[in-house]
Amino acid sequence: MGLLTIAAAATLGAGTTVVAAPLVLGAIGFTSVGIAGGSIAASMMSTAAVANGGGVAAGGLVALLQSAGMAGLSGGATAAVSGAGGVVGGLVAALI
Repeated sequence: MGLLTIAAAATLGAGTTVVAAPLVLGAIGFTSVGIAGGSIAASMMSTAAVANGGGVAAGGLVALLQSAGMAGLSGGATAAVSGAGGVVGGLVAALI
């Protein structure tokens, strides 16, 4: 596999993850109007609340995903998601 192919796959992976992240968040229940009842997100929130004595911890995974679902990804989160997608895309291209 050539270096150009790996770079192209990494770029495609980075772009795809940035576009897919909000769609995936919505699909699992972290929506722009809050957590959807009966969803994976609701189950995660329930588990977190039980583990924390009745409340969801600020800064925890559920709170972070709820924030991203309601307000969108921050610049830092977009960069992290893009970087992870780029690495995965590059690795897949290198292995194939």
